[in-house]
Amino acid sequence: MKLHSLEELFQDELFDTYNAEVQLTKELPKMAEKADSEDLAEAFKSHLKETEGQVDRLEKVFDILGIKIEKETCEAMSGLIKEAHRLIKSVGDKGPLMDVALISAAQKVEHYEMASYGTLRTLAEKLGYDDVVELLEETLEEEKGADEKLTEIAEEHVNDDAMEQRAAAE
Repeated sequence: MKLHSLEELFQDELFDTYNAEVQLTKELPKMAEKADSEDLAEAFKSHLKETEGQVDRLEKVFDILGIKIEKETCEAMSGLIKEAHRLIKSVGDKGPLMDVALISAAQKVEHYEMASYGTLRTLAEKLGYDDVVELLEETLEEEKGADEKLTEIAEEHVNDDAMEQRAAAE
């Protein structure tokens, strides 16, 4: 479909982001299950609750704007999930290295989401959708917080645990 206006581009990006979040709600429980670190598993479970709230928030955006949700597949999120599955399969066993791989995959997703929500927020501002801007900003801040939490977990122990695992194997 050819887009002809900023409004149409905004809506297309909104559909794409909505699908990305829906896909993620199916993957986060699997990531929590694969995590060896309790705090990492808990971070994934906590972010699942946030993501479910983000889906609800996007549905509220659609309601505010009077837009019917169109089924669209976010190919970028599908690709990030596919890459995560490949990485998880490559590591294979639960343990510190798996946790590093999970954090890597999750941070790629978070950075994609931050870019998506930043763009949506900026377009909503330009289009004068003040109520929508606030909702998108709230989600953007949650995504930044999730990314920071993953970095914190990696730096607090997961990366060191993986290095110790490596040293023990040598």
